[in-house]
Amino acid sequence: MKSELPSSAHPLKIGTRGSPLAMAQAHEVRHRLMEAFDLPDEAFEVIAISTTGDRVQDRPLKELGGKGLFTREIENDLLFKTIDIAVHSMKDMPVLQPKGLQIDCYLPREDPRDAFVSLLSGGPLDLPEGAVIGSSSLRRRAQLLSRRPDFQVVEFRGNVQTRLKKLEAGVAGATLLAMAGLNRLRLADVPHVPIPEHQMLPAVAQGAIGIERRADDLRAAELLEAIHDVRTGQRLAAERAFLTALDGSCQTPIAGLAELDGGSLRLRGEILRTDGSEVHSDDQTGAVEDGAEIGRAMAEGLLGRAGEGFFDWR
Repeated sequence: MKSELPSSAHPLKIGTRGSPLAMAQAHEVRHRLMEAFDLPDEAFEVIAISTTGDRVQDRPLKELGGKGLFTREIENDLLFKTIDIAVHSMKDMPVLQPKGLQIDCYLPREDPRDAFVSLLSGGPLDLPEGAVIGSSSLRRRAQLLSRRPDFQVVEFRGNVQTRLKKLEAGVAGATLLAMAGLNRLRLADVPHVPIPEHQMLPAVAQGAIGIERRADDLRAAELLEAIHDVRTGQRLAAERAFLTALDGSCQTPIAGLAELDGGSLRLRGEILRTDGSEVHSDDQTGAVEDGAEIGRAMAEGLLGRAGEGFFDWR
């Protein structure tokens, strides 16, 4: 490595949200960098940064804005050099980044599926008629209602522990979380059932961790190159191109998942009315290097079938 390595005197500052999951992800990045360069703990400093999405818990995400709710403050600290790199859950990342920042490092992807979390037995389709399910995700809400219009879906935010307490209090009979989060927090004891992708296609980039840096920071670029997972990057190139072409945000129910098989890439995509009354989906396979083009073409095809105003709130 040409640049100077981090040290206890000049640690690499890693910024992230302050949630238990975000901190676990930041520590995973630190651990991988420690192993890649044989560095001690003291060569890194993990810094928790409060974001708008974390501070405001009593309002639906759609009322607060787009995906930048969980990244804006962190990216400002990165631009002002308060931190050196930022660790993000890629499903929270806007498709456009501030000038001067870039993401070209991803860790190996975790399980991308959703998890059905309930004190009751069975899966989401086994719940009784009129069951109440808590979720702050418009995608999950729309997907549930597309299969079970009788469900009552209520706003449900907070970390895993907060949501479990709400279930115990009877606020809802079930909620939905990402399998990746449960796995990274080692919460196997939480009562949950993985939902197969053919029943509920996950959010674009769900389960993937991305590390953001300043575009002109060559030291960070060299460090992150050592821990980048190429296959995750290939999958996200297709998924995020799909999302970009759809102009996706937290206010648009969009799902997408790319999978690799040797040199072949399969992309499944789905767009839904916010009330679940209409769904358009596609499934395409092509060469890995054509992933971004496959994503763009799929988005254009789905938008053409859906028609103007498809994502308008009802």
